[in-house]
This record gives sequence, structure tokens and C-alpha cells, in this order.
Amino acid sequence: MSKYYALLFILGFSFYVSAQENYTIKGKILGSNDNLPLESATVYFTTVKDSTMLEYTLTDKNGDFMFAAKKQDNPVSLKVTYMGFQTFTEELKNINANKDFSTIYLLESTNALEGVTIKGQEPPIRIKNDTIEFKASLFKVRPDSNVETLLKGLPGFEVDSDGKITVNGKEVNQVLVNGKPFFDRDGAMALKNLPAEIINKIQVSDFKTKKEEYAKTESTSDNASINLTIDEDKNKGYFGKFLGGYGTDERYESSFVVNFFNKNRKISILGSSNNINAPGFSMDEVFDNMGGGRNSRGGTTGSTGRGITKSNLVGLNYSDEWIKGMQASGNYNFSNTETDNLYKSKAINFLPTGNFTTESQSKTKNENTSNKANFELEYKVNPSIRVFAAPKFSTSKSDNFSESESTSIEENGTLKNDSKSKSSSQNESNTFGNSINFNKSFDKKARNLSVVLNNSNTKTNSNGFTNSETIYYATQTSDNRNQNNLTDSTNDTYSAEIEYTEPVTDSLRFKIGVEYNFKNSTNEVKTYNFNTLDQAFSDLNDLQSNYTTSTQNSIAPKAGLRFEKNKFTVDINSSSSIVQYDNHSNYLNQSTDLNKRYILPELSAQIRYRMDRSKVLTTRYNYSVSLPSSTELLPIANLANPLNTIIGNPDLKLNEKHSARINYRNFDFPSRSGYSIYINSDFYASDIISSSIYDENRKRTTTYENISGTYSISAGGSWNKSIKQESNLLRYGIALNTNVNTSKGFTNSVLYDATSMSAGPRIYLNYDYGEFFTIAPSYNFSYSETQYENYLIKSSSNVVHRMNIQTTTYWPQNWIWGNDFGYTYNSRLSSDFKKDFYLWNTSLSYSFYNKSFTAKVKVYDVLNQNQSSSRTITATTIRDDENTILKRYGMFSLTYKIQNFSGMKNPPGSRNNRGGRESREMRSNE
Repeated sequence: MSKYYALLFILGFSFYVSAQENYTIKGKILGSNDNLPLESATVYFTTVKDSTMLEYTLTDKNGDFMFAAKKQDNPVSLKVTYMGFQTFTEELKNINANKDFSTIYLLESTNALEGVTIKGQEPPIRIKNDTIEFKASLFKVRPDSNVETLLKGLPGFEVDSDGKITVNGKEVNQVLVNGKPFFDRDGAMALKNLPAEIINKIQVSDFKTKKEEYAKTESTSDNASINLTIDEDKNKGYFGKFLGGYGTDERYESSFVVNFFNKNRKISILGSSNNINAPGFSMDEVFDNMGGGRNSRGGTTGSTGRGITKSNLVGLNYSDEWIKGMQASGNYNFSNTETDNLYKSKAINFLPTGNFTTESQSKTKNENTSNKANFELEYKVNPSIRVFAAPKFSTSKSDNFSESESTSIEENGTLKNDSKSKSSSQNESNTFGNSINFNKSFDKKARNLSVVLNNSNTKTNSNGFTNSETIYYATQTSDNRNQNNLTDSTNDTYSAEIEYTEPVTDSLRFKIGVEYNFKNSTNEVKTYNFNTLDQAFSDLNDLQSNYTTSTQNSIAPKAGLRFEKNKFTVDINSSSSIVQYDNHSNYLNQSTDLNKRYILPELSAQIRYRMDRSKVLTTRYNYSVSLPSSTELLPIANLANPLNTIIGNPDLKLNEKHSARINYRNFDFPSRSGYSIYINSDFYASDIISSSIYDENRKRTTTYENISGTYSISAGGSWNKSIKQESNLLRYGIALNTNVNTSKGFTNSVLYDATSMSAGPRIYLNYDYGEFFTIAPSYNFSYSETQYENYLIKSSSNVVHRMNIQTTTYWPQNWIWGNDFGYTYNSRLSSDFKKDFYLWNTSLSYSFYNKSFTAKVKVYDVLNQNQSSSRTITATTIRDDENTILKRYGMFSLTYKIQNFSGMKNPPGSRNNRGGRESREMRSNE
């Protein structure tokens, strides 16, 4: 612990020493014509010699600015930029004292007003309407850094260990490259695999649906979107990486990515093969595909975290402008994964009369092969008509094998049941989906017509074999099965929506529309018992065979209002779906038809108050009514599990839910600090829950019931700040998330009521000391507690501590040494499971031959302590789980990089040179 204190002291002292040479720079920016303050004008210092940016800030709503500038003995320029105004420049001989510029007046740019662009040096940050734009070359990062590293250095950005990005408190759910998806819209592939040096600008805006984007209306989403634009001199050429590695315990990894850019045409090809639990694609700059710590994100498919996975992946991404106004993009992915796992669990099951424990273990082997193809076509027919189509295709095949056993024992040690089973299955699924958006805007501002068509068609089939034996000790009976299970199902959905918006006044819009939905699903299950006479699965088991269909036909008239005035935006929308809901089943030669018509109302309201550019308060309310599923309704006995029979309830009522959200965000660019606060709540006036009855063998029969009065409330917030001193950057923050929710249900006809509470504070710090090293410690604490009624147990609780420290050193030159060290402690795991463990991963690499080659040695789980133990607390059980986990291995790898841009005049990896050259060119054009 003393080492940590010493490290923090060194960090604090280095910033203290730096602060002693800082001087305060302040002033006010006004428009010359009207003397009004210019909010969010960019104020920054550059060197006169080569226009290198030194420091920057933004003005507040009063036009004031104030920031600290480090002492400079050489001439510098103060520059002020604002959209629609001429750039202000004043040269200073040096910075060796506090400076008050008093009032600076900006002249309107007549050329800009006429639509002519003047080429000049772009500021580090520019705010244009609802978009924040960062000039990438003015934010210094290490050579060979990826886009994710670049984003971490931008003010207001936070990238957690799972790769989730937030900007000014808003979670990012879309990342585009030149306005198009790079393999996927979540951006995981782009962030990990695109080099930072090719990025020109990072544009951040509120996430909009295609309908909102085309209608040019304000976003109703609470998420953000990032668009990465590529430098013009990097927009023609190619670059890529090739990696191969082999290690102990026959561990291996290999991957490649090659990108071809030719103006609007962009083609990327990638591939990956490994057996180190990395089914996606990463190419992390320190740990490559190795999991753990900083490498949790970057795949096109996600890992389940259970077992050890061997995977193969090939992908292709394409985008181009076929003709003027027609943009096309698409991607294809082939993946094959094979996962082996040993699973062990221990569950305490709550009953009103006492508890019993179920211990189980299983051995599984699952192989999945999938093909996915997505395509997007966007055509601007004319300035007022736009069409967007996005067809998707996917196929998947899986082979699954499982061998398992379980035992249930009373608290007094009485054995109630045990079960052994072997099963295998082959599954195949094919899906086609499409979304078509048509939008027509009119001469009158805000008058708009949109048409949206969607469909999704899925067909699946399964062929499975089960051989099991279950013994019930209380009744001295057994259930023996040797069966072949065949399942065929189809799911088809179609929807069509037309919506017209009419501006009533400059601040009030009225919209009206109608939506039609059709859903149809069929499911046929046939189970055959093994016939010993003909040695074949030929005896149809009527109890485990059935045929069901479910159809929904609905039409929903819609109406809405949007009011925009000053700083307020109010949205009110309502609809009423008239639904014909038909369910049919054939079970045990008996047909059941449940046909009924419903009217499902829905109401939503949102109020957004923008106090200024940095402060936003949003409140939301939503009321919805939804239908129970056909599985929950139809009186069919699902006997697949010998220890749990599930039967539908045809008397179920509708789900009825009220939701409310409050969110406040504030990020102050001048101080580079911000915070967000939220409260979310859901109240269920009617909800569908499970109801279970256990017999003397502890075998249960489960059905569904309606309940009311359950709720969920979550609240929390986060605060972060960054401090920059030349090439040194310190980022730190805290976050807190809390939750309270209730669960109700029936066990042995007794109503149980469980209230769960949880709290999870987090604190983190990231320090970059120039190009020499980075350090990032973090600590997560989570506490959960559940209070029970009508059970013998009154409460249960759990505490989890997670501590992590990541370090990366980039000295001496061409060497990189990375470490991820973590500690996890789980307080209430049973004695059969280890409560804590350490996980340490380390990597040491050396780049040579002009950094075209990188040799790397890395070790996963240096201390050989990694484990996968977890505890889950629900309203009816406390379960501890353990799965096979990847343990210690070492690996040697070699990476080869290629790069050639026809427009680039500097050698690869020379990001700072690019920024300097770009600045000099711009300055010469001013």
C-alpha cells in the first residue's frame, strides 16, 4: 500500500511543480455588430514558429474565458474562432505573466455569410449547433495509437474497461466512419483497429433515428453518436496489420486487418483465429487479442464468459458513393466458435416451510457457425426526398453436447432427487430482415412526410437427443428418457408506418400518423421415444409433442405535439393499438383457440430544458400496455425438464407499466469537468410472474399469474475532470449507481415478497506522462441485499470488491511494457468456492525496422489464480456458479504493419509531424 501512496505523491507533486509556472489568461469575446457575448467561442494559444497548439478553452454564456497557460519564452499567438466570424489573432512575445485581454470583438465574416469557406487554421474544439467537433491532429497521442486511445484524451470522454464510451455523461451507441458503419454501428471494430493518425475530426452529436435525421428534428434519445472523418491525405491508400503468435499449453492467436481507401470507396478485410477466449476481433496495441483488463471490447461477437473458446473469424466491410447522392455500405462476417466448459453450481431454494439445496455440475461442448451480411443504401433523390434501405441476412448452425448431473437435499440432509443426463442437438436458423425509410420534406420549414417499412423473417429447426434418468426418493419413482426431439418454428413480423408533420407556428408542430403491425409465429414440437424392438426413435410421445400458432394484427393511430421555445423542447405522443390476438394449440389431440381483441393505449411525454450549451435537464414519462406471450397463455405442458413442468395460463391479463426518468447533465469545457445525475423508476400496475408448486420430491410445476404493485427505482450519478499540462494529462472521476426493486410471486400457493437493494460506487484515475508512461488505477465496490417475506430466511446480502491498476511504459524508445493487475473479492460465496483471486497480465514488446515489425512476449494470469465464481441472489434462490476459466499461459507474437497513402508526405507513425504540417499549411492560407 505504501507504494501506491508514493506513486500518488509523485503524481501530485509533478502537477504541483508544473502549476507553479502557470499564468492566468482571461478576457471576454463579443460580436462587433451587436456587442452580444459569443458563447462557446474557441480561444487557444499556438506557437508562432510552427503553429503547435499549446492550450485552449471555450467561452461561457457571458462570453468570458479564463484558463491557465504555461510559461513560454518564445513568441506565441492567441487565436479566437467562432462560426460565422473572422478569426482573431494577436501575437505575444512570450508568456511570463498574467494577462487580461479585456474585451475582444469579432468581426462577422461576409464571405462565410455568402457561403464561401475561407481556409484557415481550425481550432481544437468547435461547437456547431448541436454538434461538438474536435480537431484530431491538435490532440497529441503516441505514434501508432488507435482511435480509442485518441478518444480517451478528449475532454468529456470516458472509456471504461468494457469499452463503453460516454461523452459529457451520455452513453455512445453509434460510431460511424465518414458517416457510415465500420462493420457495425457500435464502433467496436473502428475504435480498436483504426489508427488515430488517419482521423481528421471527431464529431459528437445526439443520436438520431433515420426518421429524425431526415426530418431535421431534435433528437428524443438520451444517447450520443460519434462520427470519425478521415484526413484527406489519408483517404487514398492502404494500411493494415498482420499478427501471429504461439505459446504454452498450445495457445495460439493470429489476425489480420487490411484497409483500402480511395476517396469515397473504402474496403476493409479482416480475419482472426485463436483459442484464448477472443471470439471477436481486437488487435489491441498492448495485449493484441488477449482478454482481461483493457481488452474487453472489440469483437463482432461477444463471449459468454463460460468455458474456453476456440474461434475463427473473417470479415469484409465496404462503403462507396455509386452515383452522386447514392451512398452504399455493407459488411459480411463469417464466424466459427467452439466452446468447452465444466460448470458447477450450488443453489439454495426458498420455500415457505423450509429451504433445500440443489448441487449440479455439467460438461458442455458447443460449436456455432454463422454467416451475417448487412447492407445499407442511402439515396438523395433530390434536396427534398431521401430513401434509406437496410437489408440484413444471417444464417447459423450449432452443434451442442451436454453431460450433467444434479442432486437436491433438504436442510436435514434428506435426499429428495437426483438426475443424470446426456444430450446433444443440432440447430439451424435463417433470418432475413429489412428496413426502408422514405422521407419527403416540403418548402415550408418543419413540414415533413415519412414512411417506414420493416420486416423480419426467421426460420429455425432443431434435432436433439436426450438420454436421462431422474430418481424421486420421496415416492420411490423415476423418470427415464431416451428420446429424439424435433422442433420447427417460424417467426414473421411486418410493420408499416406513415407520419405527417405540420408546423402550426414557428415553435409548435403537430404530427399525425398510423402504424400497421403483423406478427405470426408457428412452433411444432415432436418427441419420439426409443423403441427397443426396432432399435429406432419411432414411438411418438404425445405428452411432449405439440403444435402452436400465434398471430397479432394491429393498427395504431398516432398523434403528437412538439413545442420548441427558447430553451424548452416538449414532446407529447400518444397512440392506441387495436389488436386482434389469436392463439391456437393442438396438444394431446385437443385444440385450443384463444382469440381476443384488445385496445392497447400508449402515452409518452418528454421535456428537455437546455439551460445553456453545457447544462441539460431531461424528464420523461411513459405509459404502456403489452400482451402476454403465447407460451404464457396456452395450456400446454412443457415436460422438457424432468424437475420442472411449465404450463401456460389462458386467464392472464395484460401487462401495465408506468415509467419515469429524470436526467441532468453538465459539462464545463473551460474547466474540463462535468457531472450527471439520473433517477429512473418503473411501476407495474399489472405484471406477469411465475408461480411454482413443489411436490414431496422437490419437483415443481410452474405456471404464470398476474400480480400488481412491483416497482424498480434506480438513481446515481458521475463526476469527472481532466487536467492537462502540455503533454501530461490527468483524468479522474467517481460514479455511483443504486437500485431498489421488488419481486412478487407464488411458491406453494404462498405469496412471497422480496425487496432487493444494491449500491455500486466506483472511483478511477488515469495519468499520462507524455509519451513515457500511463497509469490507470480504479476501484469498484458493490453491495447487494435482499429482504424476504413469508420465507424462513429473512435476508441475504453480498459484498464484492474489485481493484485494478493498468500501467503502460513507452520507454526506452521502441519498447512497450504493459501490465493489468486486478483483485476481486466476493464475500458470500459458499465454502465450495474461492472468495477472492488476483489476475495479472503482462506484455513486453519491441518495434524494429522503422516500426514495421513488433515482437512481443506476453503472459496471461501470471500468478495462475484466475477463476470464474459468481453469486446470484433472486427472490427465490441464492446460487453460486463456477465455470471453466482460462489459466496461465505465455505467448510470443510477431506483428507486421503496412501503410501507404498516396497523399501523405510524412512517414508512417508521424502523427505530430502531420499535425505540424497541417497547421503550417493552414496558417499560410490565412
